[in-house]
Amino acid sequence: MAARAIHLGLQANWRQFALLVAVNAFVGGVVGVERSTLTPLAGHDFHIASRAAILSFLISFGVVKAASNFIAGRLADRLGRRSVLLVGWAAALPVPVLIILAPSWGWVVFANVLLGVNQGLTWSTTVNMKIDLVGPRRRGLALGLNEASGYLAVSAAAAVAGFLAATYGIRPVPYLLAEGLAVCGLALSLLVRETAGHVELESAGALPTRSVKKLMLDVSFRDRTMSSACQAGMVNNLNDGLAWALLPLYFASHGLGLREIGLLAGAYPAVWGAGQLGTGWLSDHLGRKRLIVAGMLFQSLAIAGFVLLPGLAWWLTECVLLGAGTALVYPTLLAVIGDAARTPDRATSVGIYRLWRDAGYAVGAVVAGLIADAAGFPAAIITVAVLTAVSGIFVAVRMRETVVPFSGRVDPLAC
Repeated sequence: MAARAIHLGLQANWRQFALLVAVNAFVGGVVGVERSTLTPLAGHDFHIASRAAILSFLISFGVVKAASNFIAGRLADRLGRRSVLLVGWAAALPVPVLIILAPSWGWVVFANVLLGVNQGLTWSTTVNMKIDLVGPRRRGLALGLNEASGYLAVSAAAAVAGFLAATYGIRPVPYLLAEGLAVCGLALSLLVRETAGHVELESAGALPTRSVKKLMLDVSFRDRTMSSACQAGMVNNLNDGLAWALLPLYFASHGLGLREIGLLAGAYPAVWGAGQLGTGWLSDHLGRKRLIVAGMLFQSLAIAGFVLLPGLAWWLTECVLLGAGTALVYPTLLAVIGDAARTPDRATSVGIYRLWRDAGYAVGAVVAGLIADAAGFPAAIITVAVLTAVSGIFVAVRMRETVVPFSGRVDPLAC
């Protein structure tokens, strides 16, 4: 009976799909609180001046989240998606408490280790479960909705946390908000049902045929399409790390207060999140590659603009452009991996892609922090802009299209 009740498609699974959209909004909300409060906290409460030292929290977050993405894919195939989702939420519960009580910056860095576990396990699992539910024809739409819910919540939480920090202080009130979001996310996840049966239905019972080592080499380097997506994802999150950790310091150095920084920190993911409501669907119909190339180039222009066209009004405009470029790229890269991977290997392949993508946070923190300390904020920002443009050109040259334009049908040669 259970096997006959399983169907693929958004219409057949809309209740569980909507529940997972809501769960991912809470995932985004937890990390969104840090977007506008954590780097100001370093200077305000702990008197840290080195940009590289401040960005240490992002290194710990990025490394652990990248590893958790990969582990989430493997565990999802072995233990089931729902179990991984619940473990991820359990890791989030101590994070706000540790930051509220932190007597030193090392506590904050450790809290972001746990946050990386939370974000890697929960966000990866909601991605995989949505892919499982909708089947191959609506993959871009599904991932656009997933990423939109998460990043609209990032935006809202960043803006609210910035307002709360300016009104009541950086600690504890904004982090009480984060704790409430984590509790709600865990409670809602208890209602989620397992989707492993949908994977078995789509794959017709086929088993994974490649070892993890071979799959890692294929996704990371050998397969032109998936490896192109991996490098673009890494560079995308490299510049997202810049927006998260370095730009608030840059804005503060120009005299902006917590409310203005919260506005800018919220505007970028707001456009990013809302834009994905359309870009995922668009990639199902126009193809993936052209959206990725355009998105990387838009991001490059926006990042360079932070230096070339300063001032609050210009920075707000550039945050909007950066969000639009990221919206074109983010769900589309995930959809490329979903298209190109074999169904039995899909969760692990997505995990490998997300490992590379979120390693970009750590790489960006090291690169931007060291350059900012040595040569100043403008040099670090322009360097990231150039890397983003080069990444887009690499995709244009190397990636194969995985969707037949205007049809929404997956190209069987890419699978």
